Amino acid sequence: MKFLFDWLPVICFFVAYKIAGGNEEAAQHFINTYMSGVVSGGSVTADQSPIVLATVIGILATVGQIGWLKLRKQKVTGTLWVTLVLFTVFGGLTIYLHDEVFIKWKLSILYWAFAVGLLVSDWLFKKNLMRQSMQEIIQLPDQIWSRLNMAWVIFFAIMGALNWYLAFVLFKGDTDAWVNFKTFGVTGIMFVFIIGQTVYLSRHMKDQA
Repeated sequence: MKFLFDWLPVICFFVAYKIAGGNEEAAQHFINTYMSGVVSGGSVTADQSPIVLATVIGILATVGQIGWLKLRKQKVTGTLWVTLVLFTVFGGLTIYLHDEVFIKWKLSILYWAFAVGLLVSDWLFKKNLMRQSMQEIIQLPDQIWSRLNMAWVIFFAIMGALNWYLAFVLFKGDTDAWVNFKTFGVTGIMFVFIIGQTVYLSRHMKDQA
């Protein structure tokens, strides 16, 4: 359930994009009728409507996540706040200018922000954020915590570059292919990385026994 909750905005974005993409005229009518005040010129074209509507739904889903956590008096992580800010800023630009470029950039900037955050916290403030988030679950040697933190720095840096390449080079002009990558490609790569991380850490957790 936590996995579905964490990925709720991505799922909502994908579903909204696909539904709107299959009903472009209806999506265009909805946006031009009910959202004319938040889009430049007061209207969008039919082909622009899927990404605009999906972006709106994605932002609302992220707001809903935070609202749900607040309602249940649970902690809202810094990661989720950063995601909301970037989603709102870059998604807002996509909505207002009905230009998909901004929402595509958002994913790369989000990953690079995570990479910089992990690196700066470790090097300048001597705070290993991966350790802080996981030390109540597992116990590892200091050296392994440092490796884990750096592994995530590299992972996020690569994912940001990969998204940029796919969005603006390989899939340039093919938003549908990018949305599929954003939903399934990113999820698959993340899953494989976490499995590899778990296998690696399990060796050191055994050493701790």
